[in-house]
Amino acid sequence: MHRWSKLFVPTLREAPADAEVASHKFLLRAGYIRQLGAGIYSYLFLGQRSVNKIVAIVREEMDRIGQEFLLPTIHPSDLWKESGRWTVMGENMFRLKDRKGADLCLGMTHEEVMTDIARKELRSYKQLPQIWYQIQTKFRDEPRPKSGLLRVRQFIMKDSYSFDIDAAGLDRSYHQHDTAYRRIFDRCGLQYVAVEADSGAMGGSQSQEFMVYTDAGEDLIVSCPTGDYAANLEKASSQLPVAEDLASTGDGLPELVYTPGKGAIAEVAEYLQVSPKQDIKSVAYMFLRAGKWLPLTAFLRGDHTVNEAKVSALVGALELRPMVAEELETWFHAPAGYLGPVGISPAKDVQAEGMVVVLDHALADRSNLICGANKLDYHFRNVTPKRDFQWTLVADLRNVAEGEGCPVCGTPLKVAKAVEVGHIFKLGDRYTRSMGARVLDENGNEITPIMGSYGIGIERILTASIEQNHDRNGFWLPAAIAPFEVVVTVTNTTDANLVSVGEEVTRQLESAGFDVILDDRDERAGVKFKDADLIGISYRVNVGKKAVEGKVELVTRATASSQDVEIGEVSAVLAGLIPRG
Repeated sequence: MHRWSKLFVPTLREAPADAEVASHKFLLRAGYIRQLGAGIYSYLFLGQRSVNKIVAIVREEMDRIGQEFLLPTIHPSDLWKESGRWTVMGENMFRLKDRKGADLCLGMTHEEVMTDIARKELRSYKQLPQIWYQIQTKFRDEPRPKSGLLRVRQFIMKDSYSFDIDAAGLDRSYHQHDTAYRRIFDRCGLQYVAVEADSGAMGGSQSQEFMVYTDAGEDLIVSCPTGDYAANLEKASSQLPVAEDLASTGDGLPELVYTPGKGAIAEVAEYLQVSPKQDIKSVAYMFLRAGKWLPLTAFLRGDHTVNEAKVSALVGALELRPMVAEELETWFHAPAGYLGPVGISPAKDVQAEGMVVVLDHALADRSNLICGANKLDYHFRNVTPKRDFQWTLVADLRNVAEGEGCPVCGTPLKVAKAVEVGHIFKLGDRYTRSMGARVLDENGNEITPIMGSYGIGIERILTASIEQNHDRNGFWLPAAIAPFEVVVTVTNTTDANLVSVGEEVTRQLESAGFDVILDDRDERAGVKFKDADLIGISYRVNVGKKAVEGKVELVTRATASSQDVEIGEVSAVLAGLIPRG
């Protein structure tokens, strides 16, 4: 029997001043965690119980589709250099040396280690498909740890990896993970949405994030209220109404216009009495690829903003940064604020020499636009794409804005903050090819297996649940992941009869398979009720004055509602609320 009086549950009346989001405040106040350093936390008794329950759910669902491994957290640098990610991960990776001077790192993820096992052990198509997973501590040298467990330097992840003989096999493994993830998040009681996502440094052809809406989130999710469409802002697209073009002036060809000191889109639009929709925005970058910094310029509508994840994906950029003044002079012979596409010679394709020029879809069919003239204090009017300038490729470059049309049905889109709790990737052969993993197909030919990578943040499930389920008094977790399902509160421990009834009810619930804590502390009832409301337990049984009538009070934390229940019926009533098995 778990007796509160014997346990370490250090609740706080107030959260520390640096705790900003609800989950951080309540995890500290409820005694789930304590901070050791920036982005580094200890899990105390209640926190560890919840984490263990989440892990058990994840393990049970993953065991349906895969096999559990446990891999090292210290990795030799050679593996990461083989895949090309030793440099890509930059300062996000914790790096160290052993006593012999060999470079090592703390694992952020385990694609390289899993691929190393695969290349040494898998020889034939008969051994495929394989799905291997682990539940392991990961490390990331987060530059700005904040928001409690939402942005940390050490965290627990379930990461799994699939190896298949062909794309059809990868499709099946990907679908298996999608199904398993939905079961996991459903069982954990999360309200979530699955969205199209950018693969980022992981690479690959397709990825999907599982997101939980919360103002504490740092990701922006674009979704259609009808449910037809959802995507991360880094991947999202939309329908736009047709923008009105300007009437041409003079002979209709590009006309130089004096715009003294008007370098910003808003200034030019006001000065020329046009809409930013009729202006071309120029955003000049240098991007890193294969160890070289190369030039790239994005042209888009003046009222739009560049989505740098989309730009990076188009050219395979490892890094992207704005051009500095010297680089603008080299490629445009002009200062910032007056850049434009007229007179620029674009590269023939994204791999060719020269400056990659990318035109946003929203400009492709426009005419008579305003743009920088690549000359201080001057702009052009009457500029029409294709007639007056060329480009390397046309693509979707912009960030979607709320109210734009759903790409599927046209309904106005919503944009809201969310937290990622899981992410699945189709990696293809990025790692198996670079690291030399090969198997023989059914014809005896040597081929490269293709991979998928799939992650779930264990603590993210806990924090997302708190973000979804809290009030000013505390939070309530779904029974499946709460540290205890029920707290039995003896309102007056000086009354021997109430103590006896409390123990009887606790034993009854334990016998029925419930996870119960008995609050037998010598505290006022109000103190106990406040603590119970604070620490995330779904149901409370109050043993008080009505015990002499053979009744106790059952309180449902999520709704703050209560009902009187016969002592002998408590487990039956709770079984209707928290199904067993």
